Amino acid sequence: MTGAAVVALAVALAGCGTTKGEKGEKGEKGKKAPAAAGSPAAPAASPSAEGKVRMPAGPVPAMTKARDTSAGPVMVTRLAGPKSGVTGQVWVWLPPEYHDPKYAKTGFPVLTLFAGGQSNGYNTWAGSELPIPEEDVRLVKAGKAHPFIMVMPVQNFSGDEKKALDCSDIPGQPKMATWMAQDIPDWVRANFRTLKGRDSWGVMGASTGGFCSAKLALQYPDVYRAAVPIDGYFVPDSRLWQGHDAEKAANSPDQLVAQGKADVKMLVTAGGADGYEKGVVKSWMAKAVPPVAIEYYEQPGGKHLTSDFKKMIPDALQWFTKNLEGPAHD
Repeated sequence: MTGAAVVALAVALAGCGTTKGEKGEKGEKGKKAPAAAGSPAAPAASPSAEGKVRMPAGPVPAMTKARDTSAGPVMVTRLAGPKSGVTGQVWVWLPPEYHDPKYAKTGFPVLTLFAGGQSNGYNTWAGSELPIPEEDVRLVKAGKAHPFIMVMPVQNFSGDEKKALDCSDIPGQPKMATWMAQDIPDWVRANFRTLKGRDSWGVMGASTGGFCSAKLALQYPDVYRAAVPIDGYFVPDSRLWQGHDAEKAANSPDQLVAQGKADVKMLVTAGGADGYEKGVVKSWMAKAVPPVAIEYYEQPGGKHLTSDFKKMIPDALQWFTKNLEGPAHD
């Protein structure tokens, strides 16, 4: 990475957390195979007990094309979660290698991407403002990144920030954490060629998505091995938590990071031009207790803008490549 140095952290230090509101967002409405998606594979036999690859068992989901990119189509579906009872949109991009016959028995790593803002009916990562599929293809060709399956869920069902669901199971509200961290991974494993275990699963988001990625990685370390919260905040701020203080605390990354329960790796970023944001991020990192391991990156001159989140994509993909298992076949 260029600019400020990356500092490895895995410490048990006391500190105080600070909430961060949304601001300045633009439009946040065992062998290794060679590094490589498109539409889902056809159903296959149930995966064997041995081996690294989890073959899809189906049924093939009904998906439609959301948009074309130079790196292949972004598809979308509505997923009804059996564990959560939540139904919502999920966008998926598969790397070109996924449909290459040479990779027919290859499992791929998975990144789940969360947007900033309310993400009601959209996910910025699925749009053109954050061209992560195109960047992944470029880096794969350069031998610098894995070809990742990318999964991009909606996060809210209202544009009203007072009704934000905080990627959580807020009492009396849709069980978004269960949908995101259980139903969606189960659906991905059932329908796409993936790898067994958590070591090929990462989660990333910017702003509100940074909160979600940090929170879910810490809450579900059995699902995710690594996370990249970009310019995030770390205290739940939805008004729907009113009257549920204990549950709010249990869903706060500010507290989860200090519990010493999650063996996860994180790359946490802040914009170098945003003093408040830097303070929020550094204060939170100071609370980290092993086995959580955190690296910090300060984007030179960075602000809390989608245009600056975009600049983090190459570094984030290369960091995930170093910290997650890549494509493999049995």
